[in-house]
Amino acid sequence: MKSDIEIAQAAKLEKISTVAEKLDIPNESLEPYGHYKAKISMEFLKSLESKEDGKLILVTAISPTPAGEGKTTTSVGLGDALNHIGKKALVTIREPSLGPVFGMKGGAAGGGMSQVIPMEDINLHFTGDFNAIQLANNLLAAMVDNHIHHGNSLEIDTRRVTWKRVLDMNDRALRKTVCSLGSVGNGFPREDGFDIVVASEVMAIFCLATSIQDLKDKLGNIVIGYTRKKEPILAKQINAHGAMTVLLKNALSPNLVQTLENNPAMIHGGPFANIAHGCNSVIATKASLKLADYVVTEAGFGADLGAEKFLNIKCRKANLKPSIVVLVATIRALKYHGGCELSELNKEGCDYLKKGLVNLERHVNNIKNNFGLPVVVGINGFIFDTEKEREILKQKSKELGVPIVSSTHWANGGPGAKELAETVVSEIETSSNDFKFLYEDDMDLWSKMETIATKIYGASGITATSNVKKQVDELQKSGYGSYPVCVAKTQYSFSTDPSLRGAPSGHTISIREVRLSAGAEFIVMVCGDIMTMPGLPKVPAAEKIDLDDDGNIIGLF
Repeated sequence: MKSDIEIAQAAKLEKISTVAEKLDIPNESLEPYGHYKAKISMEFLKSLESKEDGKLILVTAISPTPAGEGKTTTSVGLGDALNHIGKKALVTIREPSLGPVFGMKGGAAGGGMSQVIPMEDINLHFTGDFNAIQLANNLLAAMVDNHIHHGNSLEIDTRRVTWKRVLDMNDRALRKTVCSLGSVGNGFPREDGFDIVVASEVMAIFCLATSIQDLKDKLGNIVIGYTRKKEPILAKQINAHGAMTVLLKNALSPNLVQTLENNPAMIHGGPFANIAHGCNSVIATKASLKLADYVVTEAGFGADLGAEKFLNIKCRKANLKPSIVVLVATIRALKYHGGCELSELNKEGCDYLKKGLVNLERHVNNIKNNFGLPVVVGINGFIFDTEKEREILKQKSKELGVPIVSSTHWANGGPGAKELAETVVSEIETSSNDFKFLYEDDMDLWSKMETIATKIYGASGITATSNVKKQVDELQKSGYGSYPVCVAKTQYSFSTDPSLRGAPSGHTISIREVRLSAGAEFIVMVCGDIMTMPGLPKVPAAEKIDLDDDGNIIGLF
C-alpha cells in the first residue's frame, strides 16, 4: 500500500469551481487560492440564512492511544460513504497545526483512501489562516508592551499581564521567557511566555465568532491583564481590536477543498481539544448545514475532551443540536486500553479486548446518558482484526444497546464505510434525541468543573491550591460565573495521569491553573501536567520531511 502522501499525490483533483458546483456555490462566490482550494465569500453565506438546516453528525473517539484510532480518517470516509449511498453530504473539519505535523502526531488530513486534498497544502500553510491568527494575537501583545513603554496611562501592572505571544510550533524553550531586556528603549522587562497558536484565545474566538462584527466585539473583550487594584484591562481599551479584525478578515471565510473521491469538504479553524475547545469554526459548521443534507464534523481527541467541549461550549454558543454521535475506535486501541503492549497488538488478544471495552463503554454512557444523544460506534478496521475479536464487539453492541459497525474506509474509501453510513442515517431517523447540556449556565464555576470531573471522567472530585480556589471565587464574583468551563488535560486518560488506561475511577482531578478567556467567553481550567506550549519528541516527524529531486514533498503523513 502506498503511503498517505503518495496516495494524495496520485489523486485526480477536480478544479475547485467544479467541487463548488456540487454544493450550488456559484463561481463568483469563490475566492480561489490556486486551482484546488478556495474561500467561500461571507456575502454568499449570508444569503443561505433562510435555508433549512441539514443533519449534524459529530464524530469523536475513545481515549487516544499510540495504536491509533483514525477519527479524521473516519470523518472523511463517512462523508464519502454518505455521498456514495446517494446523500448530499459535506465533511467539515479542523485545519491542522504545524506543531503536530512536525512533532509526533503528523498531519490531520485523514489517511489511506479517506483523505482531504490537496494534502500537502492542508497540512502546511494552507490558506494562511493560522498565520493571520498568530499575527493578530502577537499584534495585541506588542501593543500591550508598547502601551506600558509609553507611559502606561491605563496603569497596567506588569506583574499581572496575562496575554501571551503565540507560535504555531512545538517549542518548549518558549514556555517561559523574559521580554524587553537590554536598553531603556526596549521597554520594561517582565516575565512572559508563548502558547501554541491552537491554544490561543484568538483561535477560540475565531472559531466561535458568527460574523465580522461579532469577531471584533469578542476580540475587544479579551482581558490582557490587570491593574494594581486588580481591575481587568481589555483589548479595546488599548484600541487593538480593530486592527486585529483587519488581520483576520480574509481568514474568517471558510475554506473549501475536496476528498479523494472529489466530494466537497470544508476545513476551517483548528483549536486543540486537550488545551482548547477542539472543534472547527461555527461559521463553517453553520454554512455546511445550509449547503448539505448531512454534515460530518469532528471534535478532537477522545469524547471526554473534544465531544464534551463541542456539546457544552460550541453547541451552547452557536445553538447547535447534533443529530447523532459516531464514536470511533479500533480493536487495536481497545486492546491497548486492556493492557496489551504495542508490540503485541497485531496478535489476537480477546482477553485484552474484553478488558479494554471499559473505555468504550464509559464514552458511550457519557454521550447517551449525560448528553442524551444517539450513538453509533464506528470501528476503523485493520487487517489484523480477527473474527473472534469482531464477535466480542457484536456481543458488546447488544449489551450497550448501540450499533457497532466495522468499516474499511482506510483501504477502500467511501464504499468501505457504506454500512456505517446506512446505519447512521437509519439511527438518525429512528432513534430518540434528547440532547441536553451537562450543566446549566447558572451553576457556579467550581460546580461545573466538579460535574465534568465526576460525570465525564469518573473522578471522585476535584482539588486546587488555595490560590487557584481564590481565583475561581474572584472570577465568579466578577460576573464570569455563567461561562462554560474549558478543561486543559491530558488526552490519553480519563484521569490526569496519561499512563492510566481503560476507565480509571475514583481519582482526583487537580486544577493547576485557571485562565479567563473573556473574549471567547469561557474559563480554562488547566489540570495536571498538560502544557499549552507542547514540546517536540526525541525524534520529531520533521526529521523525515523533505523534498525529493523533483521538488515533491516526502515524509509528510
